[in-house]
Amino acid sequence: MKEFDERGLPGCFVVTTEFYQGAVTQMAALGYEAAIIWAPHPIQNKTPEELDQIADSLMDQIISAICTQPKPE
Repeated sequence: MKEFDERGLPGCFVVTTEFYQGAVTQMAALGYEAAIIWAPHPIQNKTPEELDQIADSLMDQIISAICTQPKPE
C-alpha cells in the first residue's frame, strides 16, 4: 500500500475491528499511516448477501478515503 501511495495511487485497507491492534502495530512498525476502514467482525460466517450489505455500508467511507488522501511530495 505504501508503494502505491508513493506512486500517487491512493488506497485504503478494509480491516475488521478484531484486528485493530494488529493493524496499528504493523503501521507503527512500518512507519506508515494508512487509511483504514473498519468493518464489523466477524465476517467469515456471513452469507454473500450479508457481505454485500457490509460492503455497501462501507462504500462511502472507502470512496472518501481514497479521494481525500494527500498526494505524496
